[in-house]
Amino acid sequence: MNPPSSIEVAVKPAFELAPYRSLGDETLTRRIAAVRSDWGKQLLILGHHYQQDEVIALADLRGDSYQLSRMAAASDSCRAIAFCGVHFMAETADILANRPERLEARGGARVQVVLPDLAAGCSLADMAAIEQVEMAWEELDQLIGTSDITPVTYVNSAASLKAFCGRHGGIVCTSSNAAAALNWAFDRTRRALFFPDQHLGRNTALAMGVAPDQMPVWDPHADSLGGNEPEVLERSRVILWNGHCSVHQIFRPEHVLKWRAQVPGIKILVHPECRQEVNDLADISGSTSKIIQAVEDAPAQTKWAIGTELHLVNRLKNQHPEQDIYFLSPLVCMCATMYRIDLAHLCWSLENLAAGTPVNVVRVDDDTARWALVALSRMLEVA
Repeated sequence: MNPPSSIEVAVKPAFELAPYRSLGDETLTRRIAAVRSDWGKQLLILGHHYQQDEVIALADLRGDSYQLSRMAAASDSCRAIAFCGVHFMAETADILANRPERLEARGGARVQVVLPDLAAGCSLADMAAIEQVEMAWEELDQLIGTSDITPVTYVNSAASLKAFCGRHGGIVCTSSNAAAALNWAFDRTRRALFFPDQHLGRNTALAMGVAPDQMPVWDPHADSLGGNEPEVLERSRVILWNGHCSVHQIFRPEHVLKWRAQVPGIKILVHPECRQEVNDLADISGSTSKIIQAVEDAPAQTKWAIGTELHLVNRLKNQHPEQDIYFLSPLVCMCATMYRIDLAHLCWSLENLAAGTPVNVVRVDDDTARWALVALSRMLEVA
């Protein structure tokens, strides 16, 4: 996986990564704590819910991607962010923390955003490249006119796609406000182009009453029109991008049926990135935050089979022993790119930051950041 262009690599780090790999967790944790102590409130370690337990235990803030970026950007004292997540999250943190009004309030001082491991990408975000979206937009303009289409990108996307939406009258959404974003789009145009996750777009639009035959899937690798006939696109309301989350793609209807047969009274709780067939069978479908809240609010002895990333499910299981919590799939499935960030990478990146030779600095260029912020700001208006 190639790192996106918004990632800058230091010319010469003071400390090479290799020696850190042989250090034990106790030593790494102690050295991370030393950097945190020296920097105080000027440093924030952000931990996405899907991170390994050893990493999440050291996070100053925990949450989903956009929530973390907003919280960090709101800090007056923060001058550096170590984002334990994936590259699109670090990009969003850079955009929000260094937006014009925040830069002005800090006298022009930028918040440095560091991604501890460059290999921490996102297969879902990578399924929609800016060149592919621009080509699709041109084809759609020739067929039905893009003046009648609003682009909507899931926050799990590159900064370039957020900027594309900003430039073309579009909006960003999260899994919790996707319906609000689609309603916003429908208030402006007949159609929406929703990328990169087809399942979130489909599940959201179906719940809003959009018919299945009005939601064609655009395949960016097809020869023309995303593999669709012209008349299919002409009657569309939501054009879905052919992308998916590799974690949530594994959950299947037979998994739901098996748990219902084996455990009477069990509730099925899934993320809307799951397939429609799974989403339709679930008792509750919602964002990561909604999944956590549902478990926290449930009475003792509640039985759950949860369809989302394994680290989060196991963490909920450990935090709520009064409930019976199971992973929905019989197969082990974790977010492989999230899993790559470990204590060694975190310690290495923090000690280089402290030494003045920061590695894996994420900086979105000014023009992309400006237009991405436009789309993100629209999202806040409808959230």
